[in-house]
Amino acid sequence: MDSKVAAPLQSLQWVDRNLLKPNDYNPNKVSKENLILLTQSIFVNGWTLPIVVRPDYTIIDGFHRWTVSGPEWKAKDKRTGKTLYELLGGTVPVVIVAHTDESDNIYGTVTHNRARGTHLLEPMKVIVKKLLNAGKTVEEIGKQLGMKPEEVFRLSDFSRDDFLEIMTKNVKYYSKAEFITKI
Repeated sequence: MDSKVAAPLQSLQWVDRNLLKPNDYNPNKVSKENLILLTQSIFVNGWTLPIVVRPDYTIIDGFHRWTVSGPEWKAKDKRTGKTLYELLGGTVPVVIVAHTDESDNIYGTVTHNRARGTHLLEPMKVIVKKLLNAGKTVEEIGKQLGMKPEEVFRLSDFSRDDFLEIMTKNVKYYSKAEFITKI
């Protein structure tokens, strides 16, 4: 077993949910109806996914699970008549992921969310611009966020020429052009 892949689950712990704080870049939105559905899923299935946090307890993934576990969320379990906050005693399960590069926190948030659903356009534009401004390549952003270069371009709001310059600034060589004819 790869220790890096298993490491977050080895840090699984229940902590006071008030220690956690949202990140400032999550592009995901969930309707009230889906938050009710999420709450119902936890009541029926149990808490199956821990909240992923940085060592400072900033949420990488699980903002909506954190939201429905709060005292202000009033949805109640039909069997017990209690809210998640009451049932869990104000605690939530977390795993800690310590990234050395802040961009990895953003990649974690976006990829967790993209694997489950859709994102809002404007927050995704802000994220792509932030990553490009941090010196991340189009190739890296595409790989880390599951995007094709064209999608990164559309979200970047750069002109076509500026984007092509970004795409080719680290290219050391070009392939030789060939003229091919049918025989």
